Amino acid sequence: MTSLHLAVALDAAGGHPAAWREPSARPADLFTAGYWVDLARTAERGLLDLITIEDSFGLQSGDFRGPDGRNDRVRGRLDGVQLAARVAPATRSIGLVPTAVVTHTEPFHLSKAIATLDYVSRGRAGIRVQVAPRAADGDHVGRRYIADVDPTDPTSGPARELITELFDEAADYVEVLRRLWDSWEDDAEIRDAATGRFIDRDKLHYTDFQGRFFSVKGPSITPRPPQGQPLVAALAHAAPAWADQPIRFAAGHADLVFLTPQDREDADVLVATVRAAGPAAHVFADLVVFLDRPGESGAERKTRLDDLDRAEWVSDALTFTGPATELADLLADWQRTGVTGFRLRPGTLPDDLDLIVGQLVPELQSRGLFRDSYEANTLRGLLGLPRPANRYATVSQGVSV
Repeated sequence: MTSLHLAVALDAAGGHPAAWREPSARPADLFTAGYWVDLARTAERGLLDLITIEDSFGLQSGDFRGPDGRNDRVRGRLDGVQLAARVAPATRSIGLVPTAVVTHTEPFHLSKAIATLDYVSRGRAGIRVQVAPRAADGDHVGRRYIADVDPTDPTSGPARELITELFDEAADYVEVLRRLWDSWEDDAEIRDAATGRFIDRDKLHYTDFQGRFFSVKGPSITPRPPQGQPLVAALAHAAPAWADQPIRFAAGHADLVFLTPQDREDADVLVATVRAAGPAAHVFADLVVFLDRPGESGAERKTRLDDLDRAEWVSDALTFTGPATELADLLADWQRTGVTGFRLRPGTLPDDLDLIVGQLVPELQSRGLFRDSYEANTLRGLLGLPRPANRYATVSQGVSV
């Protein structure tokens, strides 16, 4: 069995909505850079491949359709891309994959932000692209009308039309990102003070993208990123109302697909569906984890938090409660379905992240299922992905500047 890949999802005080009330939580630090640096360094100490950082255009809510009106849960976030840029110089090897909403943003702006993150991190940047179907999110921006429909209703024709449009737009968005990252050839910068030539004009290229949603001429203002193409990731929800739109989009346009299977059989089906739908290089399964610790089991901790929240919390991904040895068994078993890695969502932070690093990683290493040291210095390298050739490198006519 080959070594697996591990990612961890960082979101506020953890996945559980009452996690901020844990004695070890740091709610006063959630909006400080130091909090996120500490979490990222812990994940890096565990030799994890990457962290993801959640983001959105609307406040967190337990109701997917819009605000839930609760004031006893964490509300508010720092910008995911800027957090990653702050974490980058404080880490050395771990990949940094913030979330960005592509429904209400421009690909030109995001392309240079992620290219910059790749430079700041020396080749460890990625981006998880996310659509925003809620009308309330669109109202925050005010540049685009989003119909007030229930995106979770599988019987709603307008909802299906909206979801189709948003994923079609996301596909064009990713294509524009990739073209802009390639719009400078790798050796476009000459920097020859003697001749006064800083760039080679013939090695900058128009992207000339014309589509239903975007018209982007290019080139980028940022030279080609160190990885050539920073990693593109997407979460492929298997939601009935969304049909196969998320899976088709992620499989066809992302390098890394996150899935949310509920059991092994579900994982088997979803992996096969992704593989049939597109060329995505990696498929990770998401798992929420509450690990046992001395004096309290993971199940007891989740039950205690459910009581504080006055409801049983259910995630879109399978929730695992138990010892690290049993979680290692599950990961090894699910790996046989064809998943290449796992994104673990700590139920509480920092506790479950500490347990992942202190208990799960050593258990996987003892079984030969996880690395003993970082073997590459870029995110693409950690995931075994080559640096892509520049699509414009063979084009002879460049941009006049």
